Amino acid sequence: MNIFKKILLYLSAFAPLYFLLLTKIVIELINKNLHINTLNTIMLSLLCTLIGLGTLGVFFAFSGAKTTKINIISCKNITEKHFLGYFSLFVLFALTFEIQYVAMAVVFVMILIMVGVVYIKNNLFYINPLLNIVGFSFYQVEYNTSSSQKTEQAIFISFGKLKPNKNCKATITSYNFNILKK
Repeated sequence: MNIFKKILLYLSAFAPLYFLLLTKIVIELINKNLHINTLNTIMLSLLCTLIGLGTLGVFFAFSGAKTTKINIISCKNITEKHFLGYFSLFVLFALTFEIQYVAMAVVFVMILIMVGVVYIKNNLFYINPLLNIVGFSFYQVEYNTSSSQKTEQAIFISFGKLKPNKNCKATITSYNFNILKK
């Protein structure tokens, strides 16, 4: 996966935060607590762009990859280990975000860059709250393929509940964004 697709997939993980911030700004504008100025216009445009790019990232991640048949030997739902940490970050940041301050906008961008470097460098693509919000869960899966009886382990993203002793089609990647297709 090239770096551009990795960045888009990273941006998709923060789409719920962008949406919360966008909602907060729009409500503040409607209530006349904020006025349209250069900074507000830039932030509104940036947030809309980030939501669009994040959506593209998910689309690219789910499209065009080669599938393999696997047999699930065991699986453990690990969604809770990752989702609440991100969600609390979203809520706290959205509640304290004050768009009228340039410093806050700069800090927002710096946080996104710092977290992005760690996220991309360590292939943390399976940690994606947007996917969890729309119904996907994250599983630690022990599996083998029909071509090899060697047991392997990986983290998979699956829509709905996953059960062991089941054959599935899967997209297996080298960058920790594996998808089970039932």
